[in-house]
Formats: sequence, C-alpha cells, structure tokens
Amino acid sequence: MLAVVLSATLHGLSGRAVRVEVDVAPGLPGFTIVGLPDAALSEARERVRGALRNSGYRHPPRRITVNLAPAEIRKAGASLDLAIAIGILLGSEQVSAVAGRWALIGELGLGGEVRSVPGVLPMVLALRDTGVTTVVVPAASAAEARLAPGVEVVEAESLSDAVAALRPGRAKRAVPGPLPRAGGSAAESQPHPAAGPASVSGPAPADPLTTDLADVRGQATARRALEIAIAGGHALLMIGPPGAGKTLIARTIPGLLPDLDDMSALEATIVASVASDVPVERLVRRPPVRTPHHTVSYAGMVGGGPRLSPGEVTLADQGVLVCDELPEFGRDVLEALRQPLEEGSVAVVRVGRWATFPARFTLVAAMNPCPCGQAGSPDRACSCPPGTPARYLRRVSGPLRDRLDLWVPMERVTPDVLLRSPEPESSAVVAQRIAVARTRQRQRSGPVPNGRLSGRALAAVCGLDGVTRARAVRLAEREGLSGRGTERLLRVARTIADIEGHERVLTADLDEAARFRAPVDAHALGRTA
Repeated sequence: MLAVVLSATLHGLSGRAVRVEVDVAPGLPGFTIVGLPDAALSEARERVRGALRNSGYRHPPRRITVNLAPAEIRKAGASLDLAIAIGILLGSEQVSAVAGRWALIGELGLGGEVRSVPGVLPMVLALRDTGVTTVVVPAASAAEARLAPGVEVVEAESLSDAVAALRPGRAKRAVPGPLPRAGGSAAESQPHPAAGPASVSGPAPADPLTTDLADVRGQATARRALEIAIAGGHALLMIGPPGAGKTLIARTIPGLLPDLDDMSALEATIVASVASDVPVERLVRRPPVRTPHHTVSYAGMVGGGPRLSPGEVTLADQGVLVCDELPEFGRDVLEALRQPLEEGSVAVVRVGRWATFPARFTLVAAMNPCPCGQAGSPDRACSCPPGTPARYLRRVSGPLRDRLDLWVPMERVTPDVLLRSPEPESSAVVAQRIAVARTRQRQRSGPVPNGRLSGRALAAVCGLDGVTRARAVRLAEREGLSGRGTERLLRVARTIADIEGHERVLTADLDEAARFRAPVDAHALGRTA
C-alpha cells in the first residue's frame, strides 16, 4: 500500500518541503530510500527499524521503498525520520491518520524517542507556505516551531505521541493567522513572515566580557569612529601597537547595539536555528557579535560542509563581525570578505549544491602596524627589518582596503591620561545617539543602512548643494579615492550628519569623514590621525 507524508529538510538557511512516498509491497523484505539522500538520511533505515520495534509496532517483512520528492534535490540530515516511520505504519495499515494538510519533522532514536533537529523554524515556515496547517515536531523544538504563525504545532516526545497526534478525532486548537510577509534570509528561500503574537523576546543576559565605554580612557578618535561605524553599518579598521586599547574598544560593541526589529530578529533567529544544535526558544533580539580567531578556515568564515552550514559572516548577519589581528587571517579568508562587505550576502557553491547566505554585518577589525607592533611608535623602536611594516600592511589587499570605510591609527594611552582624565561618556549615552541615528535612517531609507546605500539613492539622502559637492570632489581628489571610495566617503558623511542631527550633509560632515578615509602611511602607523 502507498502512503504519502509531508516533511521538510534544509537547504542552506531555507526549509524545503519534501513529499515522503512510502510503498509497502509484497516481495522479498527490503528497505530502500531513493531521492538523493545523504549518508545520515540513508541510515534512517536502521533508526526507523529500531524505533518501530521498540515502540510496540511491527516492522513489516515486505519490500519497502521510500521516495523523497522532488527527486532532483539532495536531502540531508535526520529530519525525515519521523515522516518515514509514520509512512511505514500507514502503508502497512497499522495506524490511520486524520485527513488534512499535516506534516512531521524529527529524528528518531532507537527507542522511539523524537529528537530535535537543526532548522525547525525555517522548515515549519516552508511547510506553512505549501499549505500545511498542522506540523508535528519534537517536544524540545515546539517553542521554536511556534515562532512561525499560521500553523498548528503539535509536540511529540515519542513515535507513539506522533501516532496519537494524527489519529482521527483529535481536537485541534486555534492558531494565530499569518502576518504580512517580510524578506527571507537566503536568496533561494521563500519570504518569511514577521513574528506573531506567539513570539517572545527579552534582553540577553549580561556578557561578563562586555566593557562599558566609560572604562575606555583617551582614544577619542577611536571611540568616535566606533560610534559612526555602528550607527551606519560601516567597516572600521583600528591600527595601533599592543596595549593601545583596540581589544578593549571592541569589547564595548555589545553594549552599543540597539535591539533588532521584528523582521531582523526573525532573520537572526533563522540563522540561530540552523546553526545551533540546541533549539531556540524565542526571537533573537540582540544583534550577534562574532569574534572568529585568525586561524579560522575559509569554509569556517563563509560557510560550507556537507549541509552547507553558514559561516562566521552569516552568523554575524544583522550584527558585528570582529576580526582581531586582521593580517594574520589567511589570504583566501580575507579576500572572501570582499563580497559580503559589498553585497551583504555570500554565495557558497559545492559539488551539486549551492546556496546564497545573508551576510549583512558591520566589520570591526584591528591590527598591529607590523609583526613586532612598534612601527611608528614615538617612544619604542621597531625591531622589524626595513620594509616589513609596508609588507605587513599589504597583507590586507588593496580591494579589501578600499572597502574599509573608517581607518583609525591609535597610540598607547599615557599614564597621565589614563589616571587623570575625566570620565568619558558611558555606553548608555553613546548607544542612545546610535539608536536615534538609526531611527533617522529607517525613516528615510527603510531597512537599508547608510553603509549599504549607493548611486542615486545615496545622492538623494546626502542632499549635496553646490558648495558641499565641490568640497566632496576636492576631498576625493586629494585622497586619491576610487569611485567606490568616494561613495564610502559620502556614506560616512551621511551617518555623521545623522548623529549630529543634520538634515543634509554639511561641509563639516564631509571633512570629518575624510579624516577617517585618509590613507595610512606604513611608517606612521600607530600615531593618531
């Protein structure tokens, strides 16, 4: 007998609905799975056998063929286990199921337990978009599944619970209707809805490594650059000797980021759902801050692997990517940052598979001026051979350097400044200015920050008149900026204007932006601009 059950699998960050067709036919006993299953899915045969037997059901001694449609799409993971087991029970007429559009997601243990799988949220969203009204999910993933409005979520701790949930006559509970759609997280995915009433959020617990800006003495230029970078989504590079405070400033970032809106929170939650082995229980309201080590591999940075898992640039989507010791990263890893910095996404291609991941992050990078760290220091001699600082700087290629909006040379803070200077502004004060600047950007340009505007849209928001346009031309020519560099100068100026409350970009805004765009001489690294 033929039974058809709906389920889903992951493709990158997107859920893909899968039609599980189970044919239980007379003949020599056998169990075949077709439809491009991966190794984990092929092993479902043994998990399903054990789960059926240990849950009190009979594994029929017949020829069982499982077809996973559409056949041309590769299926990965164990999310189809539960659907295959229910299909066998229906096909062998051991159980019956209620009519309607329902689906099942979950991995089976040999004892019949239903275990959680990564990516339940995008899979439920994909099933809902195909007309499914009821989804049976692992009990541990029920809270995550309920973040998708417009579908009834039934939790199951075991195979027997799933059978009971599908019996005819089971009372259905009311579910919230779908809300207006919002943009998806991956290029090939369907649009996702905004979060519904079932969604909950709350502040993240305090990170013991987060530093308040009030603890950062001196470094006024770096503090200002960080504020501009976060307010407008601009790439920032801090250059200075060890002990200048680069890492300390980077640790203040979590306290400066405003909470995500509903659309961005849902997209961040989808990334967390796919990347984590633990189910998410609420919307991710706090922007992620990722700090990969400089030994990270190319696949670790951009994504890949058997399941096309997201990399660091996607895990930092809607947040900040912090790269300390930037020249120490592999050359291929650094060059991989160029596409997401320019386009806000990264394409990952593997044999027979591809996906486009979102990568809309703010890059905050730091580096020493040379391997010994003392090049350009006014009080310490550099021990590197001649020409080494310039070669060290060239590890960051010209095209990548052209994508960095803000360059901040730093020097060590003297004991006098450290101990006698007045207490600077706290993170709460600066975070409030950042939140106001971002609100101005949203009211003017929607969800696109200043750091990603270009062309006519950028010209429209800058509102340059004859005087400011002439000033922008002179600054770009003086600094030898490319066309991309000139646009980045205008983007930074627009963010400075937003922080200062200017309706149009003023000459002072352009001048300040140009100071951060000034080329850094390798022999002067470590000195303040």
